[in-house]
Amino acid sequence: MAEDGNLHIGNSNYNREEEADPENNTMNQPLLKRHRTLSSTPLALVGTKVSHIESLDYEINENDLFKHDWRSRSKAQVFQYIFAKWTLACLVGLLTGLIATLINLAVENIAGYKLLAVGYYIAQDRYLTGLLIFTGANLGLTLVATVLVVVFAPTAAGPGIPEIKAYLNGVDTPNMFGATTMIVKIVGSIGAVAAGLDLGKEGPLVHIGSCIASLLGQGGPDNHRIKWRWLRYFNNDRDRRDLITCGSASGVCAAFRSPVGGVLFALEEVATWWRSALLWRTFFSTAVVVVVLRAFIEICNSGKCGLFGKGGLIMFDVSHVEVRKGKIHKVLLSLSVSLFTSVCLYGLPFLAECKPCNPSIDEACPTNGRSGNFKQFNCPNGYYNDLATLFLTTNDDAVRNVFSSNTPNEFGMVSLWIYFGLYCILGLITFGIATPSGLFLPIILMGSAYGRMLGTVMGSYTKIDQGLYAVLGAASLMAGSMRMTVSLCVIFLELTNNLLLLPITMFVLLIAKTVGDSFNLSIYEIILHLKGLPFLEANPEPWMRNLTVGELVDAKPPVITLRGVEKVTNIVDALRNTTHNAFPVLDGEDVDTGGGTELHGLILRAHLVKVLKKRWFLNEKRRTEEWEVREKFTPVELAEREDNFDDVAITSSEMQMYVDLHPLTNTTPYTVVQSMSVAKALVLFRSVGLRHLLVVPKIQASGMSPVIGILTRQDLRAYNILQAFPHLDKHKSGKLR
Repeated sequence: MAEDGNLHIGNSNYNREEEADPENNTMNQPLLKRHRTLSSTPLALVGTKVSHIESLDYEINENDLFKHDWRSRSKAQVFQYIFAKWTLACLVGLLTGLIATLINLAVENIAGYKLLAVGYYIAQDRYLTGLLIFTGANLGLTLVATVLVVVFAPTAAGPGIPEIKAYLNGVDTPNMFGATTMIVKIVGSIGAVAAGLDLGKEGPLVHIGSCIASLLGQGGPDNHRIKWRWLRYFNNDRDRRDLITCGSASGVCAAFRSPVGGVLFALEEVATWWRSALLWRTFFSTAVVVVVLRAFIEICNSGKCGLFGKGGLIMFDVSHVEVRKGKIHKVLLSLSVSLFTSVCLYGLPFLAECKPCNPSIDEACPTNGRSGNFKQFNCPNGYYNDLATLFLTTNDDAVRNVFSSNTPNEFGMVSLWIYFGLYCILGLITFGIATPSGLFLPIILMGSAYGRMLGTVMGSYTKIDQGLYAVLGAASLMAGSMRMTVSLCVIFLELTNNLLLLPITMFVLLIAKTVGDSFNLSIYEIILHLKGLPFLEANPEPWMRNLTVGELVDAKPPVITLRGVEKVTNIVDALRNTTHNAFPVLDGEDVDTGGGTELHGLILRAHLVKVLKKRWFLNEKRRTEEWEVREKFTPVELAEREDNFDDVAITSSEMQMYVDLHPLTNTTPYTVVQSMSVAKALVLFRSVGLRHLLVVPKIQASGMSPVIGILTRQDLRAYNILQAFPHLDKHKSGKLR
């Protein structure tokens, strides 16, 4: 991270030759030059450009102002704060449910009217006209989605779930939760899904729910925030994290109408840090989503949602059984994929044989209408095209058709092979284009296809319904690619409305996850690595137990420290010549020599910038009174980020003044002794959601500083450690050779 590698303030001249490198942008240089490879440049691919990545301050900053604020809060204020938390959780669920309903209805109606028009020309044997209508509509919808993403919100591309995982892990990805991103995500997902591309709306719904939560927590977009006093209590990283967790769970619930599955998804897949209070608020949010969806299902069942608009809100009920390119290149790539997809979806059904309708089935057969398992396409009356039934429909209806029970002869083996092979190819070329896209539904489509194929092969050996095989195939492919188990099991249980599937689904998921873990990482973790987001894994590498944090800080430059009452010029130098986001504050008679000093705490860069902007200076070196601090600062404004140092102008006379850092210093930072293993430090860092971890000596000798280094996210990543210690044999004992 940018806050790595702190140095102690000294009188040595600053080395201008290394000023261009933010990681080596230090205030002085030791006489013996070190091999500094522990810290890496904090860059990641965000949207369409490389951006600097910062960590988030999830730790409670227990300075004097924070302590006084909590002591002085009345019971009414505490109740107001708790009530506001639950109110925001309710609003997150309500708005996510409403937007999910809007997306479902829009996709169903747009895709439905498109398919009706195509079916009209097919019924008149005007196949070329039908192809032109089908392809033109899909190209237009794809063009709208792609242009919106490329021009207005590049961060809206993809599912957004990897970035949410990174955010809840403690990584701030810029512009991921803005109002523009959310709007483009909504409109773009409608266009992309309605265009028939091999992608779903589930991932975008998770991102949309997180955007809603973030905007509610901060009072709206950056340029138009609501300044209500009670709302400003949530303008901090910690409460914003909790709200975004509720938003991600609400998005999953809105996609699958699975409230418990949404909570477990947030717990298992995206959240790094969890507590019981957050569990209840997350469940409350998903419960609100379900209520909203149920209300609109009743409305749609009464025929008030247009000609179409019911499929996207109904469960798949089987209870009866990177390279970066220019904007033009991205648009052309998306249009090419859309053209290829449209031609395949329209042309391949001509390869399938017409199958006779089963007179014992109550459902209308054949049909070119809105939905149904028997699309006529090019077949004569009394016959249907099973491949057109899967291709020329919405993705939701396609899954429902494959999941259908008591239909052993509905789909031929050749059609299932074509269906499976095409969606495998489309999945490879579609995911990654500049449109909002979700992975859930494409994986369900592929998995259900090969599951039903297996059911067809096993038909003479077992009495298990083919629809059940399709469900298990979809579940196994999702578990094998995403490595979800508990949450996925509950999602499929709520999705299919069949409790009898629970034992066998659990068994299949465990096998799929075990096999997948033997080969590679999950698909979301792979995306995190490709984007360069510094995600901290839950389990440390085995060789980390043989490396101490003292050895890590030895590979870094010495730490910068500030005095409890510091000169303005030293603070300015620290901010101007480094990019560190926190500085240890020392107290004692002789801080420069390290004699008789103690660690008072840790002060954030944002607080130092705020001090300079407000010119909270002293003419003499002294401690301030409590009332002086409260007169100038409030705990709420200290929770806000403010690290723009460029527009701070300090006069030469102010440079010689002093600042009392004691009231703004976090007096209880997390510290570890230098003999602690890196593995143990990593578990602590990730579990508590830290941004900085101070390393203190095991024994403080005379003249020795009470802090010997600071560890940050970048320092604890396995890749960076191996770069700093190239002789570390991770394949054997893990010791230095």
